[in-house]
Parts: sequence; C-alpha cells; structure tokens
Amino acid sequence: MSITVYHNPKCSKSRQTLKLLEKKATGIQVIEYLKNPPTAQKLKEILSLLEISPRDLMRKKEDEYKDLGLNNSALSDEDLIDSMVQHPVLIERPIVLANGKAALGRPPENVLNIL
Repeated sequence: MSITVYHNPKCSKSRQTLKLLEKKATGIQVIEYLKNPPTAQKLKEILSLLEISPRDLMRKKEDEYKDLGLNNSALSDEDLIDSMVQHPVLIERPIVLANGKAALGRPPENVLNIL
C-alpha cells in the first residue's frame, strides 16, 4: 500500500496523524508541503478525492487568508487554488492519500478510513 502524507511537522494534528499511520504501515512518503507545495493540478486531484471545494481546504484563520482578501466570495476556485500554491500555509493539514482515496487528519483517526 502506498501512503502519502502532506505534513507540517510543527502541527500537532499532523504529527499525531503521522504517528498513527506509522503504527499501521511502512514506506510512508512524507511531503513537507510548506517546503514542497503541491502543484495546482495536484491540488485539484486532492480536492476531487476529498470531494470538497478549494475554500473548504483553506485555513481561514491564517493571516494570509485575511491579507489576500480570500474571503471574497467572487473569487473562483482557480483563484483559491492558485493562492494555496503560492501560499501553502493556507492548505489545511495533514492530507493523506492512500488506495486512490484522500482524507484530512482532523481528527487524526479520519485517515484510518482510507487504509
């Protein structure tokens, strides 16, 4: 089984999710998305797997969300995705991909549903 985790080591939920996964599987690919953000195409794939909108994947309490005016309902999905690519801190975490599915680790146990 191939498991990929979009991880932020400074985030407690992300660390808890990774620890939980490490108990269940080996060979987990960890991507520190703040250093290596996903492309717009990859984000679209993730959003499709999660079955959520770009706005639902955004961290709305981040300063960048307010500073960039991302609460503007006139912004398109493309605009929001581009903002997440340019400012990956806006991406909710952790995101886990496994078995052709995706899950957000909030709470961490959510990811067990896709293993």
